[in-house]
Amino acid sequence: MKRYSLLFLLLLLSQNVNAQYFPGQWGDWETRTPEQMGFNADSIAAVIEYAQANETTNPRSMEENHYGTFGREPFGDGVGPFKDRGDQTGIIIKDGYIIAEWGEPFRVDMTHSVTKTFLSSTVGIAYDLGLIRDVHDKVDAYMAPILMANFDGDQFKADEFKSPKVIELFKGEHNSKITWDHLLRQTSDWEGTLFGKPEWADRPDRDRSTWLTRERYEPGSEWEYNDVRVNLLALAAMNVFRKPLPVVLREQMMDKIGASPTWRWQGYETSWVVIDGQLMQSVSGGGHWGGGMFISARDQARLGLLTLNEGNWDGEQIISKEWIELSKTPTDVNTGYGYMNYFLNTDREAMPSAPESAFWHLGAGTNMVYCDPENNLVIVARWINRSAMEGIVKRVIGAIEK
Repeated sequence: MKRYSLLFLLLLLSQNVNAQYFPGQWGDWETRTPEQMGFNADSIAAVIEYAQANETTNPRSMEENHYGTFGREPFGDGVGPFKDRGDQTGIIIKDGYIIAEWGEPFRVDMTHSVTKTFLSSTVGIAYDLGLIRDVHDKVDAYMAPILMANFDGDQFKADEFKSPKVIELFKGEHNSKITWDHLLRQTSDWEGTLFGKPEWADRPDRDRSTWLTRERYEPGSEWEYNDVRVNLLALAAMNVFRKPLPVVLREQMMDKIGASPTWRWQGYETSWVVIDGQLMQSVSGGGHWGGGMFISARDQARLGLLTLNEGNWDGEQIISKEWIELSKTPTDVNTGYGYMNYFLNTDREAMPSAPESAFWHLGAGTNMVYCDPENNLVIVARWINRSAMEGIVKRVIGAIEK
């Protein structure tokens, strides 16, 4: 009997050596040395050296960077806030423990399109709560007419006579076909203007003759990365909740995973609407014209740990496993992309050094939150050259001692 008990105890101990750890509140995150977690310490030091050597050469001023890139597009003026970035920063997490950290992990910076993962998470919360019955439902069935806030008190009423007083964004032969799934996968090809930004003006074709005349694609048949349509999803989601998305995100997710009080989700000076008599700002899905999520690397890492663990945080299902699985389902017309902003490693094409099960949340900068279920890894790398993503992941995985 004693022999059996000893073997049973040893079995339990062996199972708990690499048990999943979840950090407490935002100032509480346990660390382990690389050696304790089965890594070669010198190799991890080399990862940090490689990441820092591959810091982006773009301006630290995000406003300056904008006007050298997206700001050169038609209607490219910034309408949301910008924030200068900090140093190249990174965190490596194994089994929930921080094994390496460098740069400024508590500094709040723009995260650009990683914002889209927070957006799709709020849509997932709406789905889990039954506010969205089916992702293949047409969005128009959920939408009330949108009343834009008008701050210009000097407008003559006669000038507005017979002009639309509300906007209906999913009407018409084309837009009425769009489903939640189309918006989440960036395959809607929605046409129109939102918050002063025409959809055709975002990353426009070099051939200017096509901007207003191109053929429309059937929703679901073409993939296009387009921030106007991302912002449309944010507005549609706010319409369903009838409250600002940052409030939903904080109450339903960020507080529950112990995120810091320092993150902010920003919208545009042009994106104010009135719902239920309340003035609300519709937030943006990235920093394309400013705005989006302003967040620390530590809080980015909590997002990665949540999605790595299929929406579960220390036994509590924050976002349903079903939603995370949907998010990681490849899009038919772009198999390297799931729901925004899940980049997939289908056939190990995008990142050959990583397992096929790996995925990452990605934003300009470059901001990468890499999630690796096979190795139980999360890697946050901020302000790196995009070409260095593979090199960082390859070196971290290579540092695991067999």
